[in-house]
Amino acid sequence: MRNPLLSKKLKRTETRLLIIDDNQIRFNQIRDLLTGSEHQVQAALLDDLQNFEKQLNLPWDLVIFGRAYDLKYDQALSLIRLSKQPNLPLLLLKPDDYELEQYANYVRKGIYDIVNMDAPDRFYIDLVRALSFSRLVQSQQHLMDELETAQTQAQSFVEDSHKAVAVIQEGIHLEANAEYLKLFGFKSDDDIIGLPLLDLLQPKDINDFKVRFKKITQGQLDLGRFELNSQNPQITVKNPLKIEFIPSAADDALQIAIDIGGGASIAEKAAKPNVYQQLNRTMTKQPSDINALVVFSLASCADAIFQADWDTFKAYFNAIKEFLKEQTNAPLFKLESGVYVGLFQAESKAKLESKLIGLNSLAKPQLLTVHQDSYPLNLRIGCTVLDGDIRDEAHFDQFITQAFATALPQNQPAPELDLSIPELQFSIQEPEAAAPAPAAEAPAIQFSKPAAPASSAILNEPAVIKALRSCLERGEIHLKYQQLYDKEHVNLYTYEVTSGFIFENKWKDIAQLRELAADQELSIKLDRWILVESCKQLHNFITQYPDAKLIINLNKEVLLHDRTFPDFIAKLITIIRSKLAHPLTLQFSEEDINQHINDAQKAIAALRKNGAEVALRGFGNSMFSESLLRQVDISCLTLHKNLTGMLGSDKSCQELQEKLTAYHEIKPVQIMLRELNDMTLFANAWNVDARFIQGDYFQKKLDHLIDVQDQ
Repeated sequence: MRNPLLSKKLKRTETRLLIIDDNQIRFNQIRDLLTGSEHQVQAALLDDLQNFEKQLNLPWDLVIFGRAYDLKYDQALSLIRLSKQPNLPLLLLKPDDYELEQYANYVRKGIYDIVNMDAPDRFYIDLVRALSFSRLVQSQQHLMDELETAQTQAQSFVEDSHKAVAVIQEGIHLEANAEYLKLFGFKSDDDIIGLPLLDLLQPKDINDFKVRFKKITQGQLDLGRFELNSQNPQITVKNPLKIEFIPSAADDALQIAIDIGGGASIAEKAAKPNVYQQLNRTMTKQPSDINALVVFSLASCADAIFQADWDTFKAYFNAIKEFLKEQTNAPLFKLESGVYVGLFQAESKAKLESKLIGLNSLAKPQLLTVHQDSYPLNLRIGCTVLDGDIRDEAHFDQFITQAFATALPQNQPAPELDLSIPELQFSIQEPEAAAPAPAAEAPAIQFSKPAAPASSAILNEPAVIKALRSCLERGEIHLKYQQLYDKEHVNLYTYEVTSGFIFENKWKDIAQLRELAADQELSIKLDRWILVESCKQLHNFITQYPDAKLIINLNKEVLLHDRTFPDFIAKLITIIRSKLAHPLTLQFSEEDINQHINDAQKAIAALRKNGAEVALRGFGNSMFSESLLRQVDISCLTLHKNLTGMLGSDKSCQELQEKLTAYHEIKPVQIMLRELNDMTLFANAWNVDARFIQGDYFQKKLDHLIDVQDQ
């Protein structure tokens, strides 16, 4: 029997090939091989990044990767995953240095298959197999889109004519809307489920109805619209009933629609968008045994929004949805103005709970930018777990009511996770006049009983520091998490942690807050709080992703003046309960470390001894950078933004690569490029030897830990 893959069905439509290679002869051979087997082929050849970016905007069946001038296969993979066709298969022409044992690693990175043009028959079969998979994926998406369109049209038809509707399977009621229940005198779904259709309709000419209904169930829907005289005394509308049978999404089922007049107004239809059907369709597309609904609504709204013009008012509520889409990476549906419901799915109850716990950070006061102005956003968030499909509007309302009234689950830490931050007290030794202490050395900070009442220095501190102190006391410091892209596809769940707070309706980045350097005590308290809260997030997140790790940005004071800091870090690492040897990397400013090199060397050695990795940020923009790299025991570097800017041209890219080569020769460090906020910068990062790349193009800074590829 002939293999169905080799049948003519794949030849009836045009095969769209995007071939990345620097060899026109190979391109011709691939095209001729397919046309020689009666395929219709549309193919494009390119060997550079710029054209690849443009071509990704067009629809393709397969990408075949050979060799390219400034484009690598893993670079192409990452751009495909972030395009409109994330499942587009990429076939890799067998590299010259390929070894068979590398096959699984290539596939894990995202390669669909490795193909060899030296064996034309095998190469053709591999192409056809990949093409078949691609068409299957496209067909599935097309069918789901068609189903959604058909169901939306059917629902619109029901709404426009204001009909009583029920779902019937083998002559038995499965579900019904409120109008249908009311039409036949029922109060709830439970009263009607399982009842025969004949018992409710009670047609005057029962034989005629039976014959017609049998033909309808056999697919003759042209007989589905008719009038019926009913003998049921409970019916609340006049005879004859105007009936129509229409298709249903359920297997072997039909919808019966009965016109009861009094169609809904446009405003009423706009206010009731039948979200439950969209949710059911989404769960059909991406099935999961564990599902939850999360309701996001406004806890309060600033007067400035109600006093703003219409464009601002409208843009503010649009911005809420964009904020939630970005922060949740989950399907979202609008319930009312400013109220959205999200569908969250997982493979287990523990993983679902972990996702829901992570959402708690979104309940902190937020800022939305609208027309270059900032406005506050305060969310109320609740959730409920689904026990199956949503039957109808009433069933959906029950879930929403429950979610609205049910708080998100909280992290339930073990007792040792309760890491209260001890009060700090300065113990200052006045230096002798003959031997003044060096200016770079700060007084030691001792941990003791709660500090005395605020000094005049605290009372006279800058307003921004007072606001920071207040935010810290209320737990309203925002931790931002941004996922890194690992070119080697090994550390997929590494996140950089930055922090900030809202001051005078604007975002303040704590790393840029120069006033904080004058208050060592507050700086240490703040960094300890950041460490505890981010480690709680990590402790929760490793339920979903056991390999997750954090790079946490800190200020110099906690490194140089907190004598118990290494022990504190050791305790934190124990509490995280990660399977990794080094789940935490503590990142400090290159400039700060360079100014306090002797004390920093000792402190870094103590941290590494206690299980933490140490990194430098803002690296490479100083004439002392290479010297510093030789002196400190670090494992990672985050490059200064000026070095990131060198990705903008081929010439400066080469200069950047020369710098990175020099760093690698000094020490085998892992290098990160950050702030790659568009496709060009993100893609050009492959042309230099920085292992980790990060930026808004891959994942923006978020208030909690999620995987950009989840969903």
